[in-house]
Amino acid sequence: MRFDRHDPRIWAIAFGLVATLCGCQSKSGASDVLDPAAIAAPAAQGSPAVPAQQASSPTPGSPAAPAQQASNANQGNPAQASTTQGGPTSAAAAQANLTLGSGPTKVAMLLPLSAAGSTGENGRKMYDGARLAMADLGDKLLTLTIQDTRGDSGYAKDLAVKAITSGAAKVIIGPSELAATQHLAKLSGSKRPPVLALADNFAGGPGVYSVRLSEADSAAAGAAAIASKGAKKFVLMVPAGTDSSAIESRVANALSIYGATLAVTLPYSVTDGAKVVSDMGSLVDAPNAVVVASGDGSPAPVLAALKAKGIPGKAVTLIGTDRWLERPMDPLYEGAYIATLDQSETGPIADRFKATYNYQPDMNVAYAYDMVALSAGIASSAGPAGFSKQVLENTSGFRGSTGLFRFRADGSSQRSMPFFKVEKGQLKLVEKSTSGF
Repeated sequence: MRFDRHDPRIWAIAFGLVATLCGCQSKSGASDVLDPAAIAAPAAQGSPAVPAQQASSPTPGSPAAPAQQASNANQGNPAQASTTQGGPTSAAAAQANLTLGSGPTKVAMLLPLSAAGSTGENGRKMYDGARLAMADLGDKLLTLTIQDTRGDSGYAKDLAVKAITSGAAKVIIGPSELAATQHLAKLSGSKRPPVLALADNFAGGPGVYSVRLSEADSAAAGAAAIASKGAKKFVLMVPAGTDSSAIESRVANALSIYGATLAVTLPYSVTDGAKVVSDMGSLVDAPNAVVVASGDGSPAPVLAALKAKGIPGKAVTLIGTDRWLERPMDPLYEGAYIATLDQSETGPIADRFKATYNYQPDMNVAYAYDMVALSAGIASSAGPAGFSKQVLENTSGFRGSTGLFRFRADGSSQRSMPFFKVEKGQLKLVEKSTSGF
């Protein structure tokens, strides 16, 4: 398969922001991302828009090639950027090519390129995703400088603060270290550039946006999907802690869209699964559905107590979250519904990425690609000064390889995602897309 820059599958993740900036919306409500003119300069009438740069076009079966060989750091030596066969770019190759593109909008990206284990591997996957997005969309729009955080939260925090205070970068993508990202969310300053944080389980903060799917988003989308089928009375069981109020608020808001209500929220600890289920029985009469968030712990104690009460069953639906799936599939999950991103589906970039890098993209690749593509879209539509709260927090949202999403003023994200039911230890697709907004 040869790559056609006018292929609508590529432009489906181009994040056309013209509609957002002029106050228009597409039929879907999100910015129209299928129109190449939304990110490229308008072409003459009757002619397709001309993308910023012609990307390389590897054919299936050929050796993995770099998606961006025109970066400032590796001109004249593209071999430095080559990938390993069947896996992400090596740490040495990534560190040798830390500046991509030559556009007027400067973007800083913080990734754990040299970290050990899965942290480093995921960082290098994000690097490859960023490179593909630059080759596809950003080369003449952005100058993307990538810095290695080494997987060290303290070092990542220092790099991020320096990038924020330098005044050069218009947006920071990353870091992926949770503690560093949480520190950034506490910083004040109305003129600082926005941060598109890549950390798992980050709740978000003003100007520091959570990119990855959160448990609150998963719980809200799952509850909304069941409410859309007619369920009216819901119970939320959530681990006691700092994230409980965010999950409660999101679920309640999602239910209100369908005229459903959150009858009660029951915080619990990992040792009192039986007690929280007993409390539900005394507080709520005949709920239609129970949502169980798990946080860092296992939902098994709560699920065992619910099962003893016949939940899930014909009268009461059980709704889980994406964080259940961080553990091996438990028989207690059987019959539960879960809204989560499909880890095997990275949308329009999958074939392109596989042909270029010789391995299958995962959500790390997709998140990085989408954030670089979003940055390119803003730079194309509004220039270096376009990274404003008004644009990033527009209620219509954006559509990328990870699906439809939007950022909220509190820094959290809301996502549309597939809806599954656990059957025989596997996720069975129920709906291709559901959301809590």
